[in-house]
Amino acid sequence: MLRKIRTTLALVVFVLITLLFLDVTGTLHRWFGWLASIQFWPALLAMHVGVVAMLVVLTLVFGRIYCSVICPLGVMQDVISRLHGMRKKNRFTYSKEKRWLRYTVLAVFVASAVAGVNAVVSLLAPYSSYGRIAGSLMKPVYEAGNNVLAAVAEHFNSYAFYSVDVWMKSLPTLVVASLTLVVIAVLAWRGGRTYCNTICPVGTILSFLARFSWLKVRIDGSKCVDCGLCTKNCKASAIDFKNHRIDYSRCVVCGDCIDKCRKGAISLSQTLPHREGLKPDGQSSPTGGVEGAGRRSFLLGLAVASTAAAMAQEKKKVDGGLAAIEDKIAPERLTPITPPGSLSAQHFARHCTACQLCVSNCPNGVLRPSTDLSTFMQPTMSYERGYCRPECTRCGDVCPTGAIKPITRADKSAMQIGHAVWIKKNCVPLTDGVECGNCARHCPTGAITMVPVDPKDERSLKIPAVNEARCIGCGACENLCPARPFSAIYVEGHEVHREV
Repeated sequence: MLRKIRTTLALVVFVLITLLFLDVTGTLHRWFGWLASIQFWPALLAMHVGVVAMLVVLTLVFGRIYCSVICPLGVMQDVISRLHGMRKKNRFTYSKEKRWLRYTVLAVFVASAVAGVNAVVSLLAPYSSYGRIAGSLMKPVYEAGNNVLAAVAEHFNSYAFYSVDVWMKSLPTLVVASLTLVVIAVLAWRGGRTYCNTICPVGTILSFLARFSWLKVRIDGSKCVDCGLCTKNCKASAIDFKNHRIDYSRCVVCGDCIDKCRKGAISLSQTLPHREGLKPDGQSSPTGGVEGAGRRSFLLGLAVASTAAAMAQEKKKVDGGLAAIEDKIAPERLTPITPPGSLSAQHFARHCTACQLCVSNCPNGVLRPSTDLSTFMQPTMSYERGYCRPECTRCGDVCPTGAIKPITRADKSAMQIGHAVWIKKNCVPLTDGVECGNCARHCPTGAITMVPVDPKDERSLKIPAVNEARCIGCGACENLCPARPFSAIYVEGHEVHREV
């Protein structure tokens, strides 16, 4: 019963977190966005003291239950390991803890976080790793399936689904996500929780607390017949059945050993003072522990519940059906543009974990992972496929770390994240000798006006003039400029955002 409840909760959490990255409608986050906020590293960066305290208490009570129920990367390892387990039974063995590797990775992680080397932190943080896998690898497949359903529904005059663009947001991030998936999949296929217990820094942090947990999986030496089934089914390689010892720093309280033991020698019990019945491993007898699988399951479910409470092909665009429109090319910006609500480039870089949740949820195709080494895989803004609409605040609503603060529509309309710059040599009135004014017509703040090329001749062709004091850097002008492949007007970012 303990294992079934744990597995059910883990799968529900895993599916819902995955859907936060895949959802094309943006509606699921209203109900389940808190699942991203209770991830350990994002909560720590966001300084959500209540969430961090709850996770600490949960670990001190149950051990590393966070790793087997709440962490999506941990659950993904279990799924892969389970698939291999269908073919090869009783395949695990006990191995000693590789402390030198665990602590070295943790030291590198902490040092990188303190020094602001975000690329290293993003590569090692488990939630960020899973976010890249979901956003870069799973979402295109999900969107392609959505587009197939949209095409079928349209055939029957139904618009229950709508087609979305499927495009690659960043080749480097796609490569990193693919390599991460391969490494984790291979380790999970061969050794279960190898990645979780030797590389993951969050797992190492929680292992310090798990050693002192109130409830632990314990072996009753008087009932044990040394069959070794517990060790052979421990995906954390944490059970030494010969000496009746369990390494609680690596145990993720999955319940597999309890389920496999045919003699009832393993149970989840309280830590009790030394007394008669002490076993050779120095552990106390489970007498007086949490009796009965139902009661153990209830406690486990209660703890997790309390934590919870706190590629379809792209259609080619054509001009009137006569000629293909040339794709825009991103300009070389002197200062990258960070999302509204990120306050400043420095604040954004320090708090962003590059989990790609905002990138996956951006409905306008504006956010994509950065290829700059200093902000590698962190979101940056560009306007080739759309512009940052003043009424959209999705990225701030979904960010779990506070790197992008939630803002209102009114706040966004008055927030300057950059300013427009006019490029004379690309402007259509000057290159083609025709009227345009597209940038001025679509500017939501009226920061662009059309003025005559010849100030002395009011009838001369008009060109844009930008009022930088009113421009908010939304990119409508850059995106809707008809000049190809480079727009005649583009947005330069601001290091520090300010109100207009």
